[in-house]
Amino acid sequence: MFPRRTLFAGALALGAACLLAACAEDKPAFRAVDITGADYAQGWELTDQNGQVRTLKDFAGKVVVVFFGFTQCPDVCPTAMQEMVEAKQLLGADGARLQSVFITVDPERDTPEMLKAYMANFGADFVALRPTPEQLPKVTKDFKIYFKKVEGKTPTSYTMDHSAGSFTFDPQGRVRLYNRYGSGAAALAADAKILLSGK
Repeated sequence: MFPRRTLFAGALALGAACLLAACAEDKPAFRAVDITGADYAQGWELTDQNGQVRTLKDFAGKVVVVFFGFTQCPDVCPTAMQEMVEAKQLLGADGARLQSVFITVDPERDTPEMLKAYMANFGADFVALRPTPEQLPKVTKDFKIYFKKVEGKTPTSYTMDHSAGSFTFDPQGRVRLYNRYGSGAAALAADAKILLSGK
């Protein structure tokens, strides 16, 4: 016969194991890196391609994916934006609740007109934000985004090195996920579906 103390300890251990299992089952199976509760990437206050000041609150009720890039980016940026187009299509009717926000790291060349034309390639509801040269260091620091100007053969032929991942916010405006570049539209859509369900 086991001592009462041993039985009690065993019951506690079993209960803790059950609780852990329940927690594991309740945790959403995201494809992206779960950064729920992060103390960075908390939002912005920047001007869009139409001259309107926008904040994260403007998109309440939607899943928002934020990507940093520049319009003259040869491959990474258009690929990431095209994945957003495809993710919206995969979501069907819920695609209207997936919001793409593009923040330029090249405000010198990315004028409002340039950003407007660039967003038109992807969708009427795609939003581009243009930090001022003074705002750019702050917003990139807030999101832990790396960027660096790489000089070209002429003053205007430079390029921009930058972080290629994106951030996903849930409909309540909380940052939840970090999406590695190249994860694909299916992964974006699957994660958006989970967040739209309220998880």
